[in-house]
Amino acid sequence: MESGNQIVEEPIIEVQGLLTKFDDHVIHENLDLSVKRGEVLGIVGGSGTGKSVLLRTILGLKSPDGGNIRVFGKDLEMLPEDERRAQERRWGVLFQEGALFSALTVAQNVQVAYREHLHMGQKLMDELAAVKIAMVGLRSGAADLFPSELSGGMKKRAGLARALALDPEILFLDEPTAGLDPIGAAAFDELITDLAHTLGLTVVMVTHDLDTLYATCDRIAVLAERRVILIGTIDDMLQSEHPWIREYFHGPRARAAFAGK
Repeated sequence: MESGNQIVEEPIIEVQGLLTKFDDHVIHENLDLSVKRGEVLGIVGGSGTGKSVLLRTILGLKSPDGGNIRVFGKDLEMLPEDERRAQERRWGVLFQEGALFSALTVAQNVQVAYREHLHMGQKLMDELAAVKIAMVGLRSGAADLFPSELSGGMKKRAGLARALALDPEILFLDEPTAGLDPIGAAAFDELITDLAHTLGLTVVMVTHDLDTLYATCDRIAVLAERRVILIGTIDDMLQSEHPWIREYFHGPRARAAFAGK
């Protein structure tokens, strides 16, 4: 798959020798990962391989137990609080369930980032939120709805609008199509691809959806044995002899995903 983005070889995210663990349970050990500016990278792996843990560690929600992570060329662990917050404004995150605030409308959810990071009047916040809501394909009336009034697909789009509020350079997605029916998932894949191309985003997504991998990703990183065992294109995955990769990319679901492609 080609996203249409201009991919720059110099990495925008570098993970080197990462160690993560919970008490004595080691999740990742000596894990290396490099993400190029402008690419859409999918992260896959079996249950318990720590896909979401890796994402949370890159985001700084979990401190690494060893190794280092550099985003935009800087080690977040070494930055003063004000510089770290400035770095974090340069990315957006869509968590698996959308993580919307239930007591806030869609527009108010989008505006959380403006209230936290910027000083602007309500009229401007309303206008900016309306732009982001339209950008993700929600009708204007959705701005005044609460999360309980949204379908699963609408919640994903509302969460994406909030993730895009501050015009990020990197977009992190955790299982973006989980819980969506095939039609809704395909539409969301198309939306991510269009936004990545139009906005020049670097996208890092954790997913188990083979259709999403094929439709959106320039490269795929496979987690197994506590590290990234392979990173490459769909073709690289299909040619790998590693048992888990072969089972994942050549199994019944894979045949369905790649049929006619």
